[in-house]
Amino acid sequence: MHVCARAPFSATAVLAALLLLASACSSTTAAGPAGESTTTTGSAEPPAEQLDGAWVDGSSDVLFDQDTLHTFELNLSEGSLAEIDADPTAEQYVEGSLTFLGETIEPVGIRYKGSVGAFVGCVGGSDLFNPSGEKTCTKLSMKVKINWDDPDREFYGVRKLQFHSMNLDPSQLHERLGYHLFREMGVAAPRSVHARLLINGEYSGLYALTEQIDGRFTRHNFPDGTGNLYKEVWPFDPDGSVRDANELIASLRTNEDDSPVATLTTTFAEELLATGNTERVLDDWMDLDATMAHIVVDRAIRHDDGPFHWYCFSGSCEPHNFYWYEDPSGPTLHLVPWDLDNAFENLVSDVNPVTPVADELGEITNDCDSFGYAGFQLPQRSATCDPLFAAFAEQEARYAELEDVLWNGPLAKDTVEALLDTWAEQIAEATTEADELHDDALPAETWANRVEALKEALDYVRSRR
Repeated sequence: MHVCARAPFSATAVLAALLLLASACSSTTAAGPAGESTTTTGSAEPPAEQLDGAWVDGSSDVLFDQDTLHTFELNLSEGSLAEIDADPTAEQYVEGSLTFLGETIEPVGIRYKGSVGAFVGCVGGSDLFNPSGEKTCTKLSMKVKINWDDPDREFYGVRKLQFHSMNLDPSQLHERLGYHLFREMGVAAPRSVHARLLINGEYSGLYALTEQIDGRFTRHNFPDGTGNLYKEVWPFDPDGSVRDANELIASLRTNEDDSPVATLTTTFAEELLATGNTERVLDDWMDLDATMAHIVVDRAIRHDDGPFHWYCFSGSCEPHNFYWYEDPSGPTLHLVPWDLDNAFENLVSDVNPVTPVADELGEITNDCDSFGYAGFQLPQRSATCDPLFAAFAEQEARYAELEDVLWNGPLAKDTVEALLDTWAEQIAEATTEADELHDDALPAETWANRVEALKEALDYVRSRR
């Protein structure tokens, strides 16, 4: 797909479609893994007889074992597969089964998943910003609903599996590396590993198995996991006023049916606006070291499609790709990263025409009015114009200290490259297998080149610190 233009549509649709177009209209810098102590390679599975029934009470650590390239098998009737293939963008579940480590779990719900960008070029419809039609790509991101017919059923401690196609990421390493770096720096972030996926006995390809951010995630990562989890809604509105509580409630991903209230986030925002001491409010309401570590990692990996990027559409500017969690035991608020497939692209230069962020933390461009930037000149606004980002920007000493921790620890050259080589070895055979089987698969040579490009890009950034 080589169309490099945009048309008016909803903000999410425009962003998603343009991001996919950006991958076709520019060369991207690949990313690779850092810091996890993984030594086992290959795809060997434990004997099934040793794990009979283990999925019922088993730990999610089995799924996200960094040392093993697991294989998952999805099976659907011919009619059900034809149904979802006819229009993947409908994201409608059909019934099927999941086989893992020799055990078959059924019934489960199976569907394709993704926003506009996940489908552009992979379905038959002609409307770029409203994709539809039959499936045309071998790989599309998929979701498996374990609790299809039993709301309480869990599979190794999770209720949903997400297999991300990585179609925008020729390195096949963005998600795994990015989330690992966040976690290494003390930030609550989803786990991500690679996985082989078979559909009705045919090898579909290599996917990123990335942890669902939901109630299981919050209970796994926070002292009290029963609080409110919000997707992609900021505590302040585009004018810098406290976000209306109803907007927060509308974005809930937990407690939706329990008459929820959003008093923690709104009270925090009110206090931050009223104070003359933003550090005190941040310390009272957040794990400030973890929050600043989040920002340090976000900027180091150039997650320019994340909360730092305030995209402006129809006169309103909002950030993108994140979750907020309210832990009622603190009470504390936590920023959770999400959607890292476009991270690492702009390490050396702003090659992606959609995502680049113009400013460093604390900088303001165009007096807080929107301005066009990067190849497509999409309008954005400086993040520091937001009251919360302005408060973060005042933590210069803490930021610098944590930046040193990151680059001398998880992003140290020897640490990164050792793990990068380990993970590349782990997925090389599966990448080649897909290349040999499917005409539209990522060429193995292209993938290997992008892994090397990542090493060079990280070296470049490291040399300029």
